[in-house]
Amino acid sequence: MSGEKGRIALVCSCEDTMLLDGKALARGCGAGVEIRGAEQLCLAQLDRFEAALATGRPLTIACTAQAPLFTQEAEAAGAATPLFVNIRETAGWSAEGKQAGPKMAALIAAAAEPMPEIPLVSLESNGIALVLGRDEVAITAAARLQEKLDITVLLSGDVPVAPPRQAAFPVMRGRARAASGYLGAFEVTVDGAAAPSPSSRAAYAWGKGKDGAISRADIILDLTGAAPLFPAHEVRQGYLRADPADGAALERAIVAAGELVGSFDKPRFVSFDGKLCAHARNKREGCRRCLDLCPTGAITPGVGPLKDQVVISAEICAGCGACAAVCPTGAATYALPPTQALLRRLRRLLLTYADAGGEAPVVLFHDEAHGEALIDALARHGDGLPARVLPLRVNEVSSLDLAVFAGAFAWGAAAVRLLAPARRGHGVEGVLRSIDYTAAVLEGLGLAGPAPRAALLETDDPFSMGEALAALPRMALGFAPARFEALGSPREMAQQGFRALREAAGARATMVALPEKAPFGLARVEQAGCTLCLACTSVCPTSAFTANPDRPELRFLEDACVQCGLCAATCPEGVITLEPRLNFAPEAAQAAVVQAEEPAACPRCNKLFGTKASIARVKAKLSAHWMFADPARQALLELCEDCRVLEATNGGIDPYAGAPRPVTKTTEDYLREAERAKRGEPDG
Repeated sequence: MSGEKGRIALVCSCEDTMLLDGKALARGCGAGVEIRGAEQLCLAQLDRFEAALATGRPLTIACTAQAPLFTQEAEAAGAATPLFVNIRETAGWSAEGKQAGPKMAALIAAAAEPMPEIPLVSLESNGIALVLGRDEVAITAAARLQEKLDITVLLSGDVPVAPPRQAAFPVMRGRARAASGYLGAFEVTVDGAAAPSPSSRAAYAWGKGKDGAISRADIILDLTGAAPLFPAHEVRQGYLRADPADGAALERAIVAAGELVGSFDKPRFVSFDGKLCAHARNKREGCRRCLDLCPTGAITPGVGPLKDQVVISAEICAGCGACAAVCPTGAATYALPPTQALLRRLRRLLLTYADAGGEAPVVLFHDEAHGEALIDALARHGDGLPARVLPLRVNEVSSLDLAVFAGAFAWGAAAVRLLAPARRGHGVEGVLRSIDYTAAVLEGLGLAGPAPRAALLETDDPFSMGEALAALPRMALGFAPARFEALGSPREMAQQGFRALREAAGARATMVALPEKAPFGLARVEQAGCTLCLACTSVCPTSAFTANPDRPELRFLEDACVQCGLCAATCPEGVITLEPRLNFAPEAAQAAVVQAEEPAACPRCNKLFGTKASIARVKAKLSAHWMFADPARQALLELCEDCRVLEATNGGIDPYAGAPRPVTKTTEDYLREAERAKRGEPDG
C-alpha cells in the first residue's frame, strides 16, 4: 500500500527491548515512506532525529514516551512538529512481539492520516454560585468559597441550622424542584423559598415560603445528599455534587467549585444539520432515536420554526455520541473525529496490515482515559496485546456508528472489540444497536463466526482484557479485503461497506432482515387500502416516497428509506408498515411503483384529473346526500374543477338548491287544525 510521498518514519527498538521487522514495515508502509531505524533515538542517537528533521520532509516518530523531547527539538530547529505513534506498548512489548511487524507498519501508516481540528464551544462563568444543603455543612462550604465566588446558600429547612455571627452571604430556605442549564447558565426552580428572620437566634427562623421562585447561577454545589437534579449528573459541567457525610468527596467538590470562574472551552462533540432531521413533519412525530438515548437531556424537540427537528445543546452535550451512533439520516454526526476521517484511518490501518502480511486482524477501539491505561499496564506487567490486535483510539467508543463496523469488516477485520469500563457508562445503548445490526448483516451474509465478530469488551482489569483478546479464535473471513474509499454520509458509507463486504465475500444473499429501528428497510404499502392521497410524499424527509407528476402513481425508493416512521404516522388509511432490512438487489436503488390507478378524464375537456377509483368512492359516499339526489348533480363530480364551475353556472344548476322546504306552521295553524278535527271537518 503506497504511503505519503516523502515521509520519513523513525522507528526505535527502545534499547532493543522489541524486535523491528524492517521488511514488514517497508512492505506495509510502501515505497513512499522511508523507514529509518534506531536503538536509542532519544539519547545516544538523537542526531538521527536531527538529521531527519533537517531534510524538511514530514516525520513520523514511532515513540510517544519521548514526544516532549522531540517536540522541543523540532521547535528549536524551527521545524514542523512530527507525528507520534506508539508501537512499543501497543505492539513491541508483547509476548508476540516477534510477529508484530505488520501491526507496527499498520500503526505507523494510520498515524499519517490527517484529522480535522476539534471544534469548540465556549462557556462563561462569572462565579455566581448556588450552594444547596441541609445543614451546617453547606454553610461551612460556602464560607470557604466566599472569597472566590458570589455565594447564595439554599437550605432545605429539614433540620435546625444555627446562623453565623455575620451574614457574609445570603442564606435562604427552599427545595430545588427542577433545574436546567449548564456552566454559566443554570436556572433552578425553588418551592417554599423563604428568607430568614434577622432576629434568628439559636436556629434560622424562616418567613413565609413562595413556590416557583427562580434562582439563576453559574455554578451549583449540591450538598443535600438527595437525588441529583440532572440525569447523568457526573458529566454536567458546573454541577458539583457530594454526599455531605463523605469528607473526601466534599473536599473535591469545594476545590473544583472554586476553580470554575472564567472562560472555558469544551469540544463541540456533535455536528447537527437540522434539514436532515426526520423527527417530525406536519405535527406528526417520526424518528426519536436520539431523544430516547441521550443520557444528559442535551437533545430536546424543537419548537417554533424548528418544530420539525430536534435541538442539540452543545453546552450540555457530554460527548457520548449515542445520537450519532443511531441517527439514520446523518443529521447528527460525531465530530471527534467525523466518521469519514475515522474511516480513512481505519482503512489505512487494515489495508496496511494486510499488505504487510498480517492475517485475521482484530480491531480494538478504545478511548484515551480508560483504554490507553489498560493497554499500557498490560504491556508493562503482562503479555501485551496479541500481534493481530490493532488498537485504534477514539474519543468515545459509544460514538461509533454503523459505517465504522461496515467498513471494518469490508476492509478485512476478522473481529471488532470495543474496550469499555466494567461499569457501563452513559450512552452505550446506541453503539450496542450498531453491533446488533452488524451481527444481523454478517449472519445474513453467512459470515458469522464461532464467537461474536463485534462486541463490547467491558473490563477494568488489563489482564482480563489480555486474556479475552488472546482467547479470541482466529475467525479469518477467508477473502481479500475490499479497497473502496468511504464517501458520503455515515448512512451512505455504511451501505457502501456492506455492499463491498458482500461482493468481496461472494455472498449470494440479496435480502437481510434487520432488528427494529435499523436505518435501512422497506415501507410496505397495502395497495388495497391506499387511496393515493400522497400524504406520505409530503412528510418523507429523504424522498423515499415520491409522486409521479404526470400520472396518479406512488413510487418508493428503498435505498433512501431511513425507517423514521413519518409515513406510517401520517397515512390517513393506516396502510403503511415498516420492515427493517438490508436489500442488496439492484432494484433497491430504483424507484418502484407501489400504487397506481387509472386517471380520470373530464368528459367535457378530456383533462386528466384525479383517479377513476377516487371519483367512484366520492360518488358512492355522496349518493345518499340530498344535494346529490339529482343525477345531473352527480354528473358534476365527473368533471374537472374548471368544467364543474362552468356547468354549474351555465347549466342553471344552483349548488345551494335542495328539496322543497316544508311550509312553516304557526301556533294558530295547529290550533285551527285541532278545532277542525274535533268537528270532523277536512283540513284545508
